[in-house]
Amino acid sequence: MSAVDEHHQVVDRLAGKIIGIIGGTGPQGRGLARRFADSGLQVVIGSRSADRAEAAAAELGSSVRGATNEDCAETADIVLVTVPWEGHRSQVEALAKELAGKVVVDCVNPLAFDKMGPFAPSVPEGSAAEQAQMLLADATVVAAFHHLSAVVLLDDEVASLDADVMVVGDDREATNLVQDLAGRIAGCRGVYAGRLRNAGQVEALTANLIAINKRYKAHASLRVTDI
Repeated sequence: MSAVDEHHQVVDRLAGKIIGIIGGTGPQGRGLARRFADSGLQVVIGSRSADRAEAAAAELGSSVRGATNEDCAETADIVLVTVPWEGHRSQVEALAKELAGKVVVDCVNPLAFDKMGPFAPSVPEGSAAEQAQMLLADATVVAAFHHLSAVVLLDDEVASLDADVMVVGDDREATNLVQDLAGRIAGCRGVYAGRLRNAGQVEALTANLIAINKRYKAHASLRVTDI
């Protein structure tokens, strides 16, 4: 058994849990929803428009349904946030009541672009995940799923992603749960990568991956070696 697998238990911690994806009609949200549904999990994708969410869900299979962001957050046991950075604060803050007591997985990458290309802007709280935790005092925030290509997630011809998911958080039970969730995507491992204060480096690395993809015309992801 590898070091990455040591946290796994015989009992399936995800059994019976509903996965919610706030902003789930975007490419990242739809891609994650599809992969989770393919693994047998029940998924709810949220949107400001229930009709839009239901239309997106209909394309992803019977294990996925659409709802408003509020209904998604209230219904799900584990909630992923995949909204654009520009709307991150307002959307998370608006759902504080529905997200209380839940594990919230922040997948958002603060990004900006200028004539030199992508870069990570300064975030007063340190990272999107730390901003979410500040706004969600009654939830447990974990940062993860920043480096998976939405194009690859949505590609029917890609059966296995061959990627690691860096999982960052302060609550070990919550990070273990999210590592398990990452492992439900074929070809992926969830790798514990430190406490929530380290989320900024993980989020910022996405700017480097975008630069790599542009230069090499690729959809690069990450692998962590020697574990």
